[in-house]
Amino acid sequence: MSASERVEQLIRDLTRAEKVLLLAGSDMWSSHPVPRVGIPRVKVTDGPGGARGGSMPGATTTTSLNVPCAAALGATWNTELIERVGRAVGTEARTKSARVLLAPTVNIHRSPLSGRNFECYSEDPNLSGRAGAAFIRGAQSSGVATTVKHFVGNEAETERYTTSSVIDERALREIYLVPFEFAVTEGETLGVMTAYNRMNGPWCAEHRELLSEILRGEWGFDGFVISDWFACAHTEDALRAGLDLEMPGTGRIYGAALERALDAGDVAESELDAPVRRLLDVFERIGALDDPIEPEPEQAVDRVEDRALVREAAAESMVLLSNSGVLPLDPGALRTVAVVGPNAAFLNVNGGGSASLNPHHRSEFLESLGARLGTGVEIVHVAGCDIDTVAPALRIAMRAEIHAGTEWAGDARSTASFRSSELLFFGPVDDIGEEFSFRASGSFTPDRSGVHTFSLVQAGRARVSIDGDVVLDGIASPPPPGPELYGLGSREMTASVELDAGHTYELQIDYTSLFSAVLRGVKLGYRPPVDTDPIATAVAAAARADVAIVVVGTNAHWESEGHDRTSMDLPGEQDELVQQVAAANANTVVVLNTASPVTMDWTDSVAAIVQGWFGGQEMGDALVDVLVGDAEPAGRLPTTIPLRVEHNPSFGNFPTENGEVRYGESLLVGYRWYDARALPTRFPFGHGLSYTTCTIDAPSVSQATLRTDADAGITVEATVTNTGARRGAEVVQCYVAPRVSALARPPKELKAFAKVWLDPGESTVVRLELGPRAFAYWDPGNAGWPELVAMQRDCNPFAPPPEAMRTTAGWRIDPGVFDILVGRSSADLAQRVEVTVEDPTPAP
Repeated sequence: MSASERVEQLIRDLTRAEKVLLLAGSDMWSSHPVPRVGIPRVKVTDGPGGARGGSMPGATTTTSLNVPCAAALGATWNTELIERVGRAVGTEARTKSARVLLAPTVNIHRSPLSGRNFECYSEDPNLSGRAGAAFIRGAQSSGVATTVKHFVGNEAETERYTTSSVIDERALREIYLVPFEFAVTEGETLGVMTAYNRMNGPWCAEHRELLSEILRGEWGFDGFVISDWFACAHTEDALRAGLDLEMPGTGRIYGAALERALDAGDVAESELDAPVRRLLDVFERIGALDDPIEPEPEQAVDRVEDRALVREAAAESMVLLSNSGVLPLDPGALRTVAVVGPNAAFLNVNGGGSASLNPHHRSEFLESLGARLGTGVEIVHVAGCDIDTVAPALRIAMRAEIHAGTEWAGDARSTASFRSSELLFFGPVDDIGEEFSFRASGSFTPDRSGVHTFSLVQAGRARVSIDGDVVLDGIASPPPPGPELYGLGSREMTASVELDAGHTYELQIDYTSLFSAVLRGVKLGYRPPVDTDPIATAVAAAARADVAIVVVGTNAHWESEGHDRTSMDLPGEQDELVQQVAAANANTVVVLNTASPVTMDWTDSVAAIVQGWFGGQEMGDALVDVLVGDAEPAGRLPTTIPLRVEHNPSFGNFPTENGEVRYGESLLVGYRWYDARALPTRFPFGHGLSYTTCTIDAPSVSQATLRTDADAGITVEATVTNTGARRGAEVVQCYVAPRVSALARPPKELKAFAKVWLDPGESTVVRLELGPRAFAYWDPGNAGWPELVAMQRDCNPFAPPPEAMRTTAGWRIDPGVFDILVGRSSADLAQRVEVTVEDPTPAP
């Protein structure tokens, strides 16, 4: 029986009630099984940072492969590498018994303040689309379906559940839809996830134009559409627009609401077949219909080759923003290295929210640096300042004994082990349910004497004891609700405790699930004693060192799903820390452990700057590789870094106002804006230095003349030569600039790129394909123009004859000269060649 015959037979065998079941999840992470006809439960998993499995971030002890964030992968400009990363994440999803991967995210870096930029590839739709398509190809080769997200206009987290993204038709078509089009036409994604927000009014999950007309009609998408979790829509509108699967269970748009609509005659039973067919067809294509009815237990499979891949990708993503010659470091010339900064001891390797997970492994920068430099080099570490909005969890092993019921009664029914003092459970505990209690214990040995601060955030009720003494009691005195733990936790409560260095203390957490819902557990936070003047301590360490490495940045509290940043400045006193350390040591290297642009007024005061991103579980080793020259800093910026936040194109229209987020900059996103407004930038789009040197020769084109009615494009060729003394990479970027246009267009736009690796003295010819869309723009047309012209003629005899105007929408190519610009960034395009587009229409 062929796949289509099998699916059609299943549809005939299903009852109406079973079809309704299939269109909504059964729980948070899976679809409904229908054992009667052999349809298994199909499990889904987040996400872009790696396949976490069936739990929320922090609420699982199962570990997963943690890959570099999407902004880092975008910075590689290497689709082959991104495809390999996607394949590894897809394989990891299978170890979690998941058949659907909630990734990739291809929304646009519209504002440097967007909280979820780390999860997205670029400010440019071409780079975003090609990166996303590569990830999809890799992941789906492992037998999973990807769900490219969030379709569409989800470039802000503020009020994301209700706001309407107001996007004009040209910006929608030329910028925001393009990455999704790549995902469908080049990546062949089997799934698409709708955004929470509304788009020009309607909810995305019920937007007929998006789902039926554009996605399925114009692009030929033949997979299924899934909602974001708890997204809003109306039952009949969502079904008819093309929403196939509502998540999570149980249904609110579908489920009982769909049954009522069927009973009332508002929806015909025949309308259920199309979404059921699309779901089952994808399940069949990935082999899920042959899986066991219930998924197998999750596994944590830590592969050596995956570690190597993540290390490679993290290193290749790093961008050398500036360098006076201090990098790469010469280990043999070093005696003392000062490592400064709040992120130096514990790099932030991923952003916050649904992309988070428990990594299989973490390489830490200080340990990696010490191992690479050897015992002959003294490494002095000073944090210098603190950026945590709430106290971070203790990185200690803890073991919980879990009891049935909320009062620690009887013997423990199960145990759980944790690698930190964040102990969370999502949903019911296996074989116990949602009402449970636990006692967790662990040991802690401080390295400094003094006043230590402990904190408690609880989803439920808990108390914390140190050596038997209660120091935090959220049972007797529960704090009010707060923003932590996805809004399901309490406000942070704190206690100061005098502790002695070198003494081992026993910590115990008593927890009960009383007064909790969905997410249950605690986060025990910790802050060590604070120096009187931590910046002065850091400066003193830097002053006596051969080189100072300052690792500054953000963390999952600052760059996260759920909220946007309010400032482009580094959090806390990090800018002051950089300035003072740089004044004390001329060999100051700054590593930016961020995924979005920061202000950097100190740029000219430091010897080198490395944009390190959130590099995944092997970031510590990868950063050392780049700093000492074992790896090339081969990344290029996927987003512009402006001088100030006020210069960015969305300023004044971000994030929301009165329930709308207005995309007032229209087409002028990212570098397009800075070009059109002649604004200087801190570092331009596509920028990145190297440890070697390359030349890009003058390009040639396969043909210098095109016709506006032709489907064929052109090939651009350019010779690249490594003129340096070591192997390195060059990213050849090709922009198209129209000299004239009937409608306003950006000065130039990225339309093709290629990354090449070359040995010293080696040359290669780069071939870049420019299809018709490289020269085209979207013309919305003016359907009412004839009526306006007629009215003008009737009312105003002095009006001049009106100009001709298109009345239908579509992609247009205007005749004229186009400059093909080739170089290494949006601001470094030394090579130019002309192409003329001719109109085949004969002159009258």
